[in-house]
Amino acid sequence: MANAAVLPALSIIDQLPLLTIVVPMVAGPLCVLFGNRHIAWLLAFLASLASFLFSAHMLLQVIDGDVLSYHLGGWAPPLGIEYRVDAANAFVLLLISGISTVILPYARQSVAHEIKKVSHTLFYCCYLLCFTGLLGVVVTGDAFNVFVFLEISSLSTYVLIAMGAERDRRALTSAYDYLILGTIGATFFVIGIGFLYIATGTLNMTDLAVRLADMDGNRTVQAGFAFIVVGMGLKAAIYPLHLWLPGAYTYAPSVVTVFLAATATKAAIYVLLRFMFSVFQPEFVFELHTLTWIIMPLAILAMFAASLIAAFQTDLKRLLAYSSVAQVGYMILGIGLATKISLSATIIHLFNHGITKAVLFMVVGAFVMRKGSSFTKNLNGLGKQMPLTCAAFVVGGLSLIGVPGTAGFISKWLLIDAALEVDLWWLALLIVMSSLLAVVYVWKTVEVLYMNEPDEGTIAKEVPMSMLIPMWVMAIACIYFGLNTDITLTSASVAADSLLRGGVQ
Repeated sequence: MANAAVLPALSIIDQLPLLTIVVPMVAGPLCVLFGNRHIAWLLAFLASLASFLFSAHMLLQVIDGDVLSYHLGGWAPPLGIEYRVDAANAFVLLLISGISTVILPYARQSVAHEIKKVSHTLFYCCYLLCFTGLLGVVVTGDAFNVFVFLEISSLSTYVLIAMGAERDRRALTSAYDYLILGTIGATFFVIGIGFLYIATGTLNMTDLAVRLADMDGNRTVQAGFAFIVVGMGLKAAIYPLHLWLPGAYTYAPSVVTVFLAATATKAAIYVLLRFMFSVFQPEFVFELHTLTWIIMPLAILAMFAASLIAAFQTDLKRLLAYSSVAQVGYMILGIGLATKISLSATIIHLFNHGITKAVLFMVVGAFVMRKGSSFTKNLNGLGKQMPLTCAAFVVGGLSLIGVPGTAGFISKWLLIDAALEVDLWWLALLIVMSSLLAVVYVWKTVEVLYMNEPDEGTIAKEVPMSMLIPMWVMAIACIYFGLNTDITLTSASVAADSLLRGGVQ
């Protein structure tokens, strides 16, 4: 049984669970207050870097299975609000803050190209609020606070997507679609939380786990579970609840697409993991039925349907958006199998897909800067004109497919291992077959970049180093975490153990 280390308000180190949230939350309004886009960028970068360092320190503290429990205002849970950090959410915190820290140097030139200068301070303010919301969703141990932080991230995301109207007016309708569907998802989620509160009288997730342990047949609890799964399914873009995602990723500013694709759905998947395995007990009959007859079939459907749709896209942003829906399918497939290996695969794939999609969408942002479009018909021969950028796309594409030596291979191999562990050889075969579909749309793009001749009279050059370096940091990460799995496997294994214990520590 892991030890829960209660953090008294003694030093800065003791305040890290809170500071991880407070620093970017305070920096956001300051961006608008100072009114200078250069200062706004610097504030955003420093706040993101601080959260990354805090997250890394906390992960080191909990990697052996311990838990950090921070009581806001000195009020002990379950009456007070608790921030609770274990290996599962520390790993996700590290992903979100790390991706953000790498993205921001890239963002400076990309934002200047796609968003008018007068809106830059507002952009960085909304970016930091979205960042704060995602971190808060992950770190809080209070069920209602999950909803609060979810709304903070969502409301700022709607604005960020709408800023893409500078390049394409369809960004406005995409933001509106996400607003409607996101509001429905959040409403379903908070209704589910309300049902749980009616049944148990508590909102603390650890206390909920204790009180729900003997409520397997309670209809109120079952209704709450259903609302939570559907609500977070919308936020995570689980097929067929993904309709908001392709438009949002396609028409948002490139930096916004990079950030959302690498982090937003990952935070939602984490919430599903937390509720399904920490709040509710995995052996609940209604949960087992949900995993077997709903989650797993939808995962398999996503792996094939979304990949097939991606193969026919002519806009690279939309292609990668549908690819993200397919990759979410792999993550929820691991949830559906509900074994230690499968949950480890979900958690690792959550991380690996984050860094993979970050590099791929960064490359697309570079194409938008140099060619003014992400349509493949305008990218002919760019492998000769933008060799470093296109090489980064190849690395990301190989990781997306799951080629050995890349990060994507590790998580898919674990998922296949999890399927074989429970004697579902046909499922392992489906995982391999769906991965081969990724070869189709990745190769289609590579062919345009390298096999076609550049269009006559068009010359494209590499993007500035401030964009190339972050791009290659993520590309190298795809290779590094495919060769060295110590950090990811250890963190995911400890996190899976914690989740399967039911989260009562």
